[in-house]
Amino acid sequence: MYTLTTLRAVPPFAIGQVRDLRVRWALEEAGLPYRVRLIGPDEQVAPAYRKQQPFGQVPVLNDDGATLFESGAILLHLGERSPDLLPAEAAQRAQTVTWMFAALNSVEPHVGNLANLIVFSAGEAWARERRAVLEEMALKRLREVDAWLAGRDYLVDRFTVADILMTTVLRQLDGTDLVERCAALGAYKARCAARPAFRKALGDQMALYSPERQIA
Repeated sequence: MYTLTTLRAVPPFAIGQVRDLRVRWALEEAGLPYRVRLIGPDEQVAPAYRKQQPFGQVPVLNDDGATLFESGAILLHLGERSPDLLPAEAAQRAQTVTWMFAALNSVEPHVGNLANLIVFSAGEAWARERRAVLEEMALKRLREVDAWLAGRDYLVDRFTVADILMTTVLRQLDGTDLVERCAALGAYKARCAARPAFRKALGDQMALYSPERQIA
């Protein structure tokens, strides 16, 4: 059984966005059993954990003694173990891996910069002008993905781990209308988020950080 390490508690703005969601979703899609290990700030800085995750972050996945960090690397690892996540056919497999890197390297930096400004600096006077610049940069990338998705349901010919990464990147802009300004992209995000495995993964993360559980 896989062991997924994530945070014991997070601030309200992070609920539903912690990156263990990507791993939960992949595990649910593939029907792979797993247990969750929770850590707090003390464990994050402990030498034992830094041997597993040098930056003290989450998620970490343990697979029978093999320890992986970085959500993209974890999803690629799981994809190699499940045809539900990563196609066996060579061309589809190569395209899936390409879109995994694109989600993390071409789209997420722009989306993440804007999301961080909205969460942490929206009330600052300087942020108004900066937000306009970051929105335009993010929209450029979103429109490019939108153009690729025209006439397609998913990034490749079928749902893959690349769609898990792209959808969770796009969700960082929840609360804005930027994704929905792009018709194909907005429909794509809704299609992926309607999958039962995503709903289960998100529900489990939300339940973990529910006020009742935190008080308990």
